[in-house]
Amino acid sequence: MRNELIDRFERDGYVVLEDFYSSEEVAEMLTAGRNLCFEAPKEERKVFSTTSPESSQNRDKYFIESGDKIRYFFESGAVGKNNEILVPEAFALNKVGHALASLHPIFRKYTFDNRIREICWQLGFQRPAVAQSMYIYKNPGVGSEVVSHQDGTFLFTEPASTVGFWIALEDATLENGCLKFIRSSHKTDIHRRYIRNADKSSKEILIYDRPAPVYQLSSFTAVPVKKGTLIAIHSQVVHRSENNKSKASRQVYTFHMIETRHTKYSDENWLQTSEPFPILYER
Repeated sequence: MRNELIDRFERDGYVVLEDFYSSEEVAEMLTAGRNLCFEAPKEERKVFSTTSPESSQNRDKYFIESGDKIRYFFESGAVGKNNEILVPEAFALNKVGHALASLHPIFRKYTFDNRIREICWQLGFQRPAVAQSMYIYKNPGVGSEVVSHQDGTFLFTEPASTVGFWIALEDATLENGCLKFIRSSHKTDIHRRYIRNADKSSKEILIYDRPAPVYQLSSFTAVPVKKGTLIAIHSQVVHRSENNKSKASRQVYTFHMIETRHTKYSDENWLQTSEPFPILYER
């Protein structure tokens, strides 16, 4: 399995591992994610945009300071002017992040699972750490598009080391927004970065250092998967997901590992924490 996993990951920039989690394990994570819908304090009803991130978080410390906390981000149109919920609570959240792996017992359990350690070991990690973790809802009819991007845009290390772990807790289909990849695009560099603005006089706390690249939609390969599937994603592979046009949600739990041995996590990255990222293991 070692050579097969590495070969596919190095060839395509991602690898799909079906039936990675049992139906009971998936149900436990799904229940925990649904429970989060009813735990957001009223004052924490912040809107998050996946198509124009700067519009929702650029001037918002709630987002900037979420790296070591559990914080709640709502769909556009789900929250009114007086912070009232305009849709059923179960369908209001876009995501919850970014420290579920550290602070929530269920998600900590599955992030620090020996199976995850084994994958990281096979991929050559020496001292992997969990940089961020999120629960993403992609609710029916309102689940937002996620524009084409590379994970390394947001979590940049030198040398490149970030790997995303994307766990399907429900079937991900063409209709509800499965992942789509430009296969082998990880063999290029990081195309742009999302960084903290060094100009302290600016109202823009976070900026992109370059204009958005243009990717041909015909270059993307759709990757529909069944619940219980794990997808490991290279930091430089270009991927996206379309808005949910179906009546079925597409909930996932996802987290990102970075190498901490002989690797520099950029001080310019949006995500900074007061404490070191939790370590998965040390060789």
